[in-house]
Amino acid sequence: MFGSLIAKISSFVLGTINGWGYLGIFALMTLESANIPIPSEIIMPFSGFLASRGAFNFWFAVTVGALGNLAGSLISYALARPLEPRLQGKKHFLMAEAWFKRFGELSVFIGRLVPIVRTFISFPAGLFKVKLGRFVIYTFIGSFLWSLLLTYIGFVLGENWIKIEPYFRKFDYLIAVALIVFLGWFIYRRRKAQ
Repeated sequence: MFGSLIAKISSFVLGTINGWGYLGIFALMTLESANIPIPSEIIMPFSGFLASRGAFNFWFAVTVGALGNLAGSLISYALARPLEPRLQGKKHFLMAEAWFKRFGELSVFIGRLVPIVRTFISFPAGLFKVKLGRFVIYTFIGSFLWSLLLTYIGFVLGENWIKIEPYFRKFDYLIAVALIVFLGWFIYRRRKAQ
C-alpha cells in the first residue's frame, strides 16, 4: 500500500516539475512545508538533475525551493497560533514547549535540517510565538541549505539521481505513517468535540 502511494506521489512530483518548471518547485516545496507529505527528497534532486541538463539554473532552483519552504512554513506558523489555547497542558504540547525553552528560536533552524522534523517545525514555532522576523530568517537559511544539499546531489548524480530514492524511502514511509496518525488524531478530536 505505502509503496504504491509513494510511487504515485513521486509521479505527481515529477509531472508537476516537468510541466510547471520553477513554479512547480515553488508549489511543491510550499505544500511540503505546509505539512503535506510531498517529499523534498524527490523534488530537489530531480530539480538538480534538470539543472545538470541545462533545463534549470542551479542557484535559481535552490532559491525557489527555499522560498517555497518559507511560504509553506508561514502557513503552518499562522495556523498554529489560534490553536494554542486548545493545546495548552496536553502532553505533546508540554514536550514541545520544553524543547523550545531548551533550544529557543534556534530550534527552527535546526529543525529545518532534520528530515521529517523539518516539515513540522513551523507549527510549534507558531504555537510558542517565535518572533516572525527571526522565524523567517532561520527558516529561509535552513531551507536554503537543505535545498542546496538535495539539489547538488541531483546535479552531481545526473540521470542517476533516482538512485538516492531508496535511502530516502524510509523517511517517506515515516511521513506516510505520520500523515495517517495525524488524520486519525484529527478525526478523533472532531468526534470528541461533537
